[in-house]
Amino acid sequence: MRLLLVEDDLPLGEGLRAGLQAEGYTVDWLHDGASAVHALRSETFDLLVLDLGLPRLSGIGVLQQLRNSGSHLPVLILTARDEPRDRVAGLDAGADDYLAKPFDLNELKARIRALLRRSAGRGRALIEHAGISLDPANQQVHFQGNLVALTPKEYLLLHELLAHPGKVFTRERLVQLLYGWDEEAESNTLEVHISHLRKKLFSELIRTVRGIGYLVEA
Repeated sequence: MRLLLVEDDLPLGEGLRAGLQAEGYTVDWLHDGASAVHALRSETFDLLVLDLGLPRLSGIGVLQQLRNSGSHLPVLILTARDEPRDRVAGLDAGADDYLAKPFDLNELKARIRALLRRSAGRGRALIEHAGISLDPANQQVHFQGNLVALTPKEYLLLHELLAHPGKVFTRERLVQLLYGWDEEAESNTLEVHISHLRKKLFSELIRTVRGIGYLVEA
């Protein structure tokens, strides 16, 4: 799952990014509202963690532009403001949940899990292809009726490929999907994940397009 974190408090942002990455999430971190709007228009995320008090454009402004675009992306607001009117303003602008600073990291993780479950159950159908069944609601994968244990990044990679059979994904696009903009990845990490998926499922599932990337045959 790919999260966009928008937080201008650098120590807090560093801690949140590290804590969420430790849970297996891909986390992209931005520091201002204008950059967040640009990223939300050009990239795909599974959830937005958004501070209200941002430079260049407020969190409320980001939310309003996001919802005006028709996006149903789950949004969790983080803010130092704990006045009822601020909570109401955030929720009215389109936030799905609200957490006031200071907060416990475990509570943030639990709220993110809950929002992702609700989002998956609301808008993501079961994906079935070549004997594989992938359920976004519980992030479980079955092959020929048997449960297959995948790491979070293996699941994320498989979901992206299965959701678009016949589409060629460049190596660079898949690495960004798995590791975001800032997280360092070893040069052959993507190939290792592809190899593991082939072994856990079947070797012909993911085809290498030489010099470009990978695809799942339609």
